[in-house]
Amino acid sequence: MTDWTGVRDRVLTLAAVPGSDKVFGAKAHGFALDAPLAAAEVADLEAWLDVDLPEDYRSFLLHVGAGGAGPAYGILPVRREGSAGWRWVGELLEEVEPGMFAEPFPGGSKPEATIAILAERPLQDDFDDLADLDAAFEAWEERLGEVQYDPRRTAGALCLCDEGCGMMVWLVVTGPERGRMWRDDRCNGTDLHPMRETDGSLSDFASWYLGWLAAAEAACSLDR
Repeated sequence: MTDWTGVRDRVLTLAAVPGSDKVFGAKAHGFALDAPLAAAEVADLEAWLDVDLPEDYRSFLLHVGAGGAGPAYGILPVRREGSAGWRWVGELLEEVEPGMFAEPFPGGSKPEATIAILAERPLQDDFDDLADLDAAFEAWEERLGEVQYDPRRTAGALCLCDEGCGMMVWLVVTGPERGRMWRDDRCNGTDLHPMRETDGSLSDFASWYLGWLAAAEAACSLDR
């Protein structure tokens, strides 16, 4: 069980520390946290997702907050929006249907469709007119994006953090990778891949979040 005792206070304390706004992303989240969710709300969230949340994230929602200060620009807040269900506020990929959270997470291997489209990238030598090349490349990029950003690529995962410039962080909630954090660098041509700690171990939500908090405190010269 993850012990989140005192973590909320530690985060909120950073807001009043001189120079804490120099921590990356702090100007966006201001070391503020949403209120924690009640047990009934977490149960409702899990029922809506049709999955049991990994223990460390579940207990974070109960004891630390429903979102706010965290790595990069913070943890995307999760909120109930009436009959529409739950939503991670700020998530860029809002077309994901609730049922897809319970589907097996496919991992980071490139689907065959992506490999095929990459092989079809327009080459300048194949065009006499640069305008024709530009048009072909634009159409190719659109097709590539449709495949790379197919919502099924991240089925079974929750988008929890926007790192900026189109890079996102996901928490896997189904399959063998359940409980692990994955970085999404598809915007840079790099596929989804599991995150690791400085010692090389795979990151889960608790190690990812607490590692950020310890680094933020160290940057602000706060001893723990």
